[in-house]
Amino acid sequence: MKKLALTLSVLAFISSPTMAEGNAETGKTKAIVCSACHGVDGNSMIDMYPKLAGQHATYLEKQLHDFKSAAQTGGKEGRNDPIMGGMAMMLSEQDVKDVAAFYASQAQTQVEVTDIPKLGEQLYKSGDVARGITACIACHGPEGAGSELAGFPTIGGQHANYIKIQLNKFHDTSRNNDLNGMMQDVASKLAAEDIEALSKYISSLK
Repeated sequence: MKKLALTLSVLAFISSPTMAEGNAETGKTKAIVCSACHGVDGNSMIDMYPKLAGQHATYLEKQLHDFKSAAQTGGKEGRNDPIMGGMAMMLSEQDVKDVAAFYASQAQTQVEVTDIPKLGEQLYKSGDVARGITACIACHGPEGAGSELAGFPTIGGQHANYIKIQLNKFHDTSRNNDLNGMMQDVASKLAAEDIEALSKYISSLK
C-alpha cells in the first residue's frame, strides 16, 4: 500500500502544472514587452542590457524567479533590480518557462571584438594562483558556453559592458544571487583593470 501511495505521489508530481515545459512559440508573444531592452530576438542592441538569445533556459528561469523574489522581499532575497523586479512580478510560473524557452531557442548574434587584452585571456584560461583567482574556463568552458546542468550561464559573446557591470556588482556584493557565492568570491579578488580585460575577452568568445 505504501509503495502504491509513493508511486501515485511521484506520478502526481511529474504531471503537475509546475513541471510543465516552456513553450517557445508562446513565449515569443509573451516576450514582446521585453524587446525594448533585450531586442525582438533576445539580441539586445543596448550594451548595458544582456543578450538573452541562446542562454540556458534554466538559468533564465532562475534569474526571473530571483528578480521576483527580490521585488517581493524588498531586496532581502534574490536579485535586486527595480526594472526587472517589476517585470518579473507580472509573470506566472508558466510565463517564466515560456519566455525562457523562447530566448533559449534563439541564436546569439556575434559582434567582432578587436581590442582583446592578453590579461583577459590569461585570467579566463588560467586564473591567477598567486591571488587565489580561479580560471573562468573551469565553470564557463573554453568558449564561454557554461553548463545548464551545473547552473553556469553562457557568457561568451555577451556585451563587454554588461559583463563589466555584473562583475562590478559581484565585486561589491550588490549582486549576490550566485551559486554558493562563487562569483562574489572570484570578483572580490579582481582589480578594475582585471574586470575590464576579462569583460572584453569574454565578449570576444564565440
